[in-house]
Amino acid sequence: MLGGRGRVGQATPVRIPPWKSARARTTVRSMSDSAVRVSVIIPAYNEAETIREVVRNVRAVHVPGATFEVIVIDDGSIDDTGPICMSLGDEIDVYQRQENQGKGAAIRTGIACATGDFILIQDADLEYDPAEYPKLLAPILTGKADVVIGSRFAGSGAHRVVYFWHMVGNRFLTLLSNVMSDLNLTDMECGYKVFRAKLLKQIRLTENRFGFEPEVVAKVAKQKCRIYEVGVSYHGRTYAEGKKIGVKDGLRAFYAIAKHNLIG
Repeated sequence: MLGGRGRVGQATPVRIPPWKSARARTTVRSMSDSAVRVSVIIPAYNEAETIREVVRNVRAVHVPGATFEVIVIDDGSIDDTGPICMSLGDEIDVYQRQENQGKGAAIRTGIACATGDFILIQDADLEYDPAEYPKLLAPILTGKADVVIGSRFAGSGAHRVVYFWHMVGNRFLTLLSNVMSDLNLTDMECGYKVFRAKLLKQIRLTENRFGFEPEVVAKVAKQKCRIYEVGVSYHGRTYAEGKKIGVKDGLRAFYAIAKHNLIG
């Protein structure tokens, strides 16, 4: 079970059990001495309708002074997500799992494989727009932040109007997270998060599904690092369009907030 990528034109094996790499690849990027590398991790499960456009949009992003490593984790999809990812060219790294384990588990694999200076989490649907990377990355690239968290409730970006009770649940979970972590976030559950790679790689993460969000917030808060929040637009999906998070995930988030803030 090997994954490969190369900074200087040669494949370097990375052991990532229990995942299997779809293929070993070498990606050569021109990097000046001042350039930084951003690893974009895209966990994907049954996202055949959107994954091609998401990857295309990520690859189209230009941020001065930064280059991008794109890592897609196909988390046991039973549609055409895997074959589509394999067809997208040699400038992305694709890892496939035979069985679905969840977003958090997929992100852990992406973190282990990431070679960048910074790690950015990108959902595989079209709810978040990669065109907003410049403002997400600005606080961290200018040396002001160690972690940047997006917010669907801050700023003036466009927001699709979807589910009222989802909004209520998100705000309640954010409030509970803030009470326990002593942060003042407006959207702990937002899928857009950016980290200094060294910081994230030293944190032990255990949540397999959507509990990743409250767990990682609790654990970076304990690091006493510099956390910034940036308003982002949001183009939410309905369940008919493929939205996956549900009531069980909300209950798990409640448990994860308590567990990871009180225990670790």
